[in-house]
Amino acid sequence: MTLQLETNSTSGPVRQAFAIVPSDATALSTTLRGVYIGSGGNLVLRARNSDADVTYLNLPDASYVTVDPIYVRATGTTAAGLVGEV
Repeated sequence: MTLQLETNSTSGPVRQAFAIVPSDATALSTTLRGVYIGSGGNLVLRARNSDADVTYLNLPDASYVTVDPIYVRATGTTAAGLVGEV
């Protein structure tokens, strides 16, 4: 039996992870599967195909938001330890 791995699957393992530094002006250049939140709080972002920012309120420690943001804003974001997953 031959096992084939899906290279572009959203259900397979994460291929890359990196720290996200919130910024009001700098866009993320990578399409994400989601954002891991190490220390809880609020997360302000703009999803890749959205026209406005949204705020995820009161996220708990060690939570995960399945969203592809173009921006993770510094203003209003109180969550920390943010990790982008590709």
